[in-house]
Parts: sequence; C-alpha cells; structure tokens
Amino acid sequence: MSSPIRKSGTAGESSAATGDAERRPERDTVTPPSPRQVGFTTGVSLIVLGGLIAAVTGPLDLDRGSWLAAYLVLVGGVAQCVISTQHRLAAAPLTPRGRRWMLLLLWNTGVVIVIVGSLTSAPWVGAIGGVALLAALVLAMDGTRHARRRVVAILLRILYAALAVSVVIGVALTALRAAS
Repeated sequence: MSSPIRKSGTAGESSAATGDAERRPERDTVTPPSPRQVGFTTGVSLIVLGGLIAAVTGPLDLDRGSWLAAYLVLVGGVAQCVISTQHRLAAAPLTPRGRRWMLLLLWNTGVVIVIVGSLTSAPWVGAIGGVALLAALVLAMDGTRHARRRVVAILLRILYAALAVSVVIGVALTALRAAS
C-alpha cells in the first residue's frame, strides 16, 4: 500500500510538484535589514552593555562608570529604540529610507563621540558629538509630522526637546569639568 504523503526532494520531482514552492522560493533572496530593525537592535544592545558596565563599575572602581552606564542605557539605548520605532508609535508616515539611515548614523556617531569626549575630558570632541545628536533629533522630530496619533507625536516631541536640552547641558558640563 502506498502512502499518501510524498517525500520532497526525490529525484525527478520539482519543488512545485511537491508543494514546496510556497514555502521555499526558487532562489534565495536576502532582504537587507531596515533602519528600524538595526536601530532597535542596536538600542537594545546598548541597554544590555550599559547594564554590564553598571555591574562592573563598583568592583572595578571605574571613575566615570556610572555616568557611562546611564548614558548608554538612556541615550544610546532607550532613546534609540524610541527613535527607531517612532513611525509605528505615532502612526506617522514613513520617512524616506535614506533619511532614516542618516538619522541612525548621526545618532550612533553622536553617542560614540560624546562618550569619547567625556571620558577624555576633551570638550570640543563632546561638542561635535552633541551637534550630531542635535541633528539627529531634528530629523526625528520632523519624522513625527503628519502623525495620526497626535498625542503620541506631541509626547515624542517633548522627549526629543528634553534630550536636546540635556545634550546642551552635557556639553556645557564636559567643558566645565575640563576647565577645572
């Protein structure tokens, strides 16, 4: 007695004959990650990294470890996760892909440069990072225009404004610390 179940991949059978065409494309295609995926994954990774740094700050007696941990978690991680998913949160139209990549590039470059400037007490380096962060925040705010969830868009703009103020304060504090 023959079984009604066919084995796929037997000699002479095509994937269409076995019903595998729906499950497996004829050729392998790789979809590049979206800016949202990369930004969110990077943000979560920075949250985890910040947590790890917080865990070793005390035992290793790291001078600026608590600042670094908080900065990575809040600015590098949480803010980036929000920025990366803002169009979904606020039901805003998707901005062009290149512009979303630019936002992520500015944000992550700014985060790294601010960290370098702060840890080396080089205020001009921190200021350059601050400018990159501010430019990214302008792009993020612009991305909330025409949002269908207006209350969420307003809350996002308030968050971005608060981040912008904290960037300016952070750059000023780095300059004051370097001067003393």
